[in-house]
This record gives sequence, structure tokens and C-alpha cells, in this order.
Amino acid sequence: MSDSSLLPNYSLIPPYMLEEIINNGDTRQKDHASLTLIDINRLLITDPVPQANKKYDNINKNKLVRSISDAKNQESLPGILVRKEADPATSDIAVNEAYDYLGITYNFFWQKFGRRSLNNQGMPLDASVHYSTSYQNAFWNGERMVFGDGDGQIFNRFTIAIDIIAHELAHGVTESEAGFAYYGQSGALNESISDVFGAMVKQFHNNQTAAQADWIIGEKLLNSNINAIGLRSMSAPGTAYNDPLLGKDPQPDHMDNYISTRQDNGGVHLNSSIPNKAFCLAAKKLGGYSWEYAGKIWYNALCDKEMKRKADREGANFFNFAECTITHARLFSEQAARQVQSAWHEVGVW
Repeated sequence: MSDSSLLPNYSLIPPYMLEEIINNGDTRQKDHASLTLIDINRLLITDPVPQANKKYDNINKNKLVRSISDAKNQESLPGILVRKEADPATSDIAVNEAYDYLGITYNFFWQKFGRRSLNNQGMPLDASVHYSTSYQNAFWNGERMVFGDGDGQIFNRFTIAIDIIAHELAHGVTESEAGFAYYGQSGALNESISDVFGAMVKQFHNNQTAAQADWIIGEKLLNSNINAIGLRSMSAPGTAYNDPLLGKDPQPDHMDNYISTRQDNGGVHLNSSIPNKAFCLAAKKLGGYSWEYAGKIWYNALCDKEMKRKADREGANFFNFAECTITHARLFSEQAARQVQSAWHEVGVW
């Protein structure tokens, strides 16, 4: 394994999905899932490298700076630098996808929220591809994005979907703003906000309105042999997959079905679906592009100093974050506040 100081805290693939593969897969599939799960269990109890709050030289503050390294199927990071800012494309599709999607994510945050990189201080966007062998995950370790290649039978390469890359990078935004603890409802909010930004970046890239979007996270990640439309559905939680290898998508769509568990850091990947659906509903009710109204409201709530104080003092939960979004929606109009409140009401939070 890589040095423990570089172990990540934010993992894309939830442990329960890998456990299903271990229970239902063939020997090869079980082995790859087991090795990935071991890594996830270690990273979930390790603090991320605290780079998102680091201030960078002003020379980088107002421009995009990217680097992609090749881990060469090893578990030592960062690997060998293979492409840096302004370099031409390589012959490696994973390198090029990571480079391009980092840039699109950066441009989204700058153009739509006036944010300079993840920490708003010009943080360089670094990534490593080809991590480990047949690694079934992507993660953010507080310093860089890391992508596995998948096993080719269940998971495709993890650079394939732009929303996956944006999801993991958004953890850096959350770290530098509200800093939601990665456990229970606070952790589920952390995961949900990453899905929210991941979905918006995908819609930005595709020039889709909230009404036109599919609201699927990781739609290309799962192999065509798997009965799945993606990892998660924000609009209809619990319907993303139903497959003999993966089981049925267990995400709830309402607080009545909230899952209380000690696994998965208190269900951070399970219950994130509840605020996910609230955002999807709000974006559709408010209309237009998701970042114009709903996205701006969610972003402003994430950056709200009072929200951070609550998170630090008593821990964030769905209700106090919902309350904060309604407050920021009111800055648009009373009608917007009612629509956001209605979205939270539909999932049983308000």
C-alpha cells in the first residue's frame, strides 16, 4: 500500500457495493473487490492530506494549473508525471480524460461561482491514473485525484465519466468551506454535495437544463454486461442498478427509509440520496440550468459561515443544511424559498 499519510478519506465506490461483488462474483472478481475494499476500509479511518486550505503563490491564483501522473499500476503516489498544463494530448486515454475533465470542472467553478480552484486560492489540480491493478475505485486524498482502471468486467476505467471526477474534486471544495465531518448525516451531506456538483458539471459539459438532464451519477462507469444505468440516480434513488453481481441499489428516497448503520461511516454513501433528491427536485422546480438557481443556493449555503459554525459546534445534519438553503433561496425570492422548502418536504426533511 501507499504511505499512510497519503491515504484518502473520500472514496467513490461504497463498501456495500464491493461486498456484494465479494458475495456474488467469481474468484477473479472477488479478489479485485476484496483488495479494493481493504483499501477503502483503511482510507475511511484516515484523515485526508489537508491541502485544500493551503494558500498557493499568486502566480497560480488566477489560472488553471493541472498535472497528470501515471502510477504504473503501483500503489505509490503520485507516480511519474506524464502531462502538465499546456502539454499536448498523449496516447493514453485515461491521462487525456483526467486532464480534460479537471479543466472542465475548474472552468465550471470559475464561470458559474467565481471560484478559483477547489480552495478559491488557486490550488493546482493534480491527478494520478492507473493506480494499483484492476483497482475498482477513484478517490480524493486531500491533495490529488487518484483513479483505478477498473476490472474490465464490472467497472470500466474511472476517468470515463466527468461527473465522477467533479464529484471527487468537490470534496476539496467542501473541505475548504463547511468542512462537514465524514460520518452520519454530516458525511452523507458531504457525499451529496459532491454528487450535486458532479451532476452540475456534467450538465454544464452537455449544456443541459435541469429538466433535460438524466441525473445519473457514473452512467458510463459500469460495464454494459451489468444491469445498471449508473452508480446512483439523484432523481429516483434506489433504481440505478439491479444486478446479480451488485444486488439492488439500496439508496433510500425519503427520511422514512433512512438507513441507520455503523457501516460505510454511518451510511454516508447510502443516505446521501435523500439530500440528492431534494436538490434534483429543487433544480427542476426553480427551472433553467441547475447552477443558475438551485446550484447557487446550495453553493452559498455550503460557503455560509454560520453553516460552518453549526457544523463545527454540533455537527451538520440534513435539517440545518436544508434550513440554510431556504435562507439563501429567500435572497432570490419568497417563491424560490417555498420551492426549495417544498423539495426538502418531499423527501421528509422539512
